[in-house]
Amino acid sequence: MVGGEEGGWGGGFTMNLLGGDWEWWEVRKVAGEVTGGGGKGRVREKAFVRIAPAISGVADRSTAHSLFKALAGDEQGISFNTWSTYMDELLKVHEGRKLYEFEEGPQHSSERILCLGSSRKRPVLKWENNNAWPGKLTLTDKALYFEGVGLGGQKGAVRLDLTKHGTMVEKTRVGPLGFDLFDSAVSVSAGAESKTWVLEFIDLGGEMRRDVWYAFISEIIALYKFIREFGPADGDQSVYNVYGSHKGKVRATTYAINSIARLQALQFMRKTLEDPIKLVQFSYLQSAPYGDVVCQTLAVNCWGGQLVTKFTEGGYVNSNEVSESSNHVFDIDGSLYLRKWMRSPSWASSASVAFWKNASVRRGVVLSKNLVVAGMTLVEKAAITCREKHSEVEKTQATIYAAMLEGIPSNIDLFKELVLPLTITAKSIDKLRRWEEPHLTAAFLAFSYAIIFRNLLSFVFPMTLMMLAAGMLLLKGLREQGRLGRYFGRVTIHDQPQSNTIQKIMAVKEAMREVEKYLQNLNVSLLKIRTILLAGQPQASWLITELVRSLITTEVALVLLMSSAILLVVPFKFILAFLVFDIFTGELEFRRQMVMRFMTLLKERWDAVPAAPVVVLPYEGDETRTLSQTREINDIAKPHSIQSNSKS
Repeated sequence: MVGGEEGGWGGGFTMNLLGGDWEWWEVRKVAGEVTGGGGKGRVREKAFVRIAPAISGVADRSTAHSLFKALAGDEQGISFNTWSTYMDELLKVHEGRKLYEFEEGPQHSSERILCLGSSRKRPVLKWENNNAWPGKLTLTDKALYFEGVGLGGQKGAVRLDLTKHGTMVEKTRVGPLGFDLFDSAVSVSAGAESKTWVLEFIDLGGEMRRDVWYAFISEIIALYKFIREFGPADGDQSVYNVYGSHKGKVRATTYAINSIARLQALQFMRKTLEDPIKLVQFSYLQSAPYGDVVCQTLAVNCWGGQLVTKFTEGGYVNSNEVSESSNHVFDIDGSLYLRKWMRSPSWASSASVAFWKNASVRRGVVLSKNLVVAGMTLVEKAAITCREKHSEVEKTQATIYAAMLEGIPSNIDLFKELVLPLTITAKSIDKLRRWEEPHLTAAFLAFSYAIIFRNLLSFVFPMTLMMLAAGMLLLKGLREQGRLGRYFGRVTIHDQPQSNTIQKIMAVKEAMREVEKYLQNLNVSLLKIRTILLAGQPQASWLITELVRSLITTEVALVLLMSSAILLVVPFKFILAFLVFDIFTGELEFRRQMVMRFMTLLKERWDAVPAAPVVVLPYEGDETRTLSQTREINDIAKPHSIQSNSKS
């Protein structure tokens, strides 16, 4: 295998540097002349992020910062030797993909093989019914293939499509006899009707192999999610009215293929990050702040083009009809992205509207949509904003991590049993809110509005107390008559299955981890509320944190003032009626997108609130406390004794 375990098929690797096609050896020669051949000069992050993405396939704008961190490691910059090694490994990956195209033959003729896992020292196991089967795993640009190896040799390949809507990949644990002992597997499913694959990646030399493969698979899934949300619909003939738009899907696929190739090269160099997802573009942008806007610029880059004016034959739509529509998006070179392709709800977000409103401002000399001299492309502008917002989130997250203290264990099963009536009530109300049984929801709303507008609210609480008292007396009478049975009202929980000491320790550890996580999240929420109410984080030293903190405190104060004014002016029954209407229509089709945008805005604002600092003092024993208290008493008594001596 070329370059290690993961190889695959791909096209030739030619890098376009500043508009010209330079082969790799020419780039290396020029770079050697620039650095003097000694490798002593180092490229810093700002220069790398600006220059490296200009070379096709070497870096992406949105992940260039993470790529720099992976290559530089603990150093202040990237040396020429590191860069040369990276380029050599990247070439080996693409050459290996050519080799696998030749070896596999016509089996995957319509797909491009990206990665193989078939090493004897690093096998891939497929778990089914608590049984693990080794085999050969193949990742293409559309699917996963697994060829199991049994006693009788290799079995036929099984295919799992990664292009379908609802495809998911998650990290999971596996182990014999149903015990989750090994944290080295992923589960992949292609929807509710598909069977879930559980794949374990054994790596005797480290712990990153599972995470790298998780990033590989996640990138392919994110690619087709990007195509569904930001690309034209399948069979849309309007792509032939915009020059080159019919190749947009191929361009997007190339982005994902190059991202996976770069991660493979870093894996061979053993320079991956703790979270390899940050090195693959589409997967990273799914969870990154401002990632939707970066995806929009990538969509304009892939599908945008000049408007064609002579497609009037063959059933194509006339370009005049296309140009009649308004609110099209234009790239920096004048490329057109049609309004009808904007199917993603993210196009209506405030961040998107603000970005595209200022996108028409041009600076520098525009040579193409991917190359601007003394200026920036749209993708680069969006990526810079994404990076800045990501840095703010990381700083805020640092305060949250500092606030996470160790928790204490609790009896989870007993707690769940005690709150079971409340859980059932909450689930019933949630079913009504989601209109799962429309007749019951309609009856409940009619009853609620009758109480509200008949001015019966003042009787609700007394009637509730009366019904509760009547129910208690009824149960007491039935128990005295022996009609409820001896076991009525007894709290019952199921014992854990018999297990050895190690399994019990692992179960207790898992329970402590769940409770600890819950307490950590609760404490972080309380610390954030404290930051908002007290209008401050006294020990904060960053300007951005101070501005965010003061802005959010002002916003919350204004919301409270507006709420108080509304409560004073508007009758309470109308406010309550509006709240009931809002709660029971939030899941309906005509309001779902609006509610999602509002909840996304609230989440972004909440994530930007830093947690108040927590100071953990060192432990002091009884003897230490006694000594410290004695010293404090002596210090307090000294001034009094001095004053008495002076008086005498």
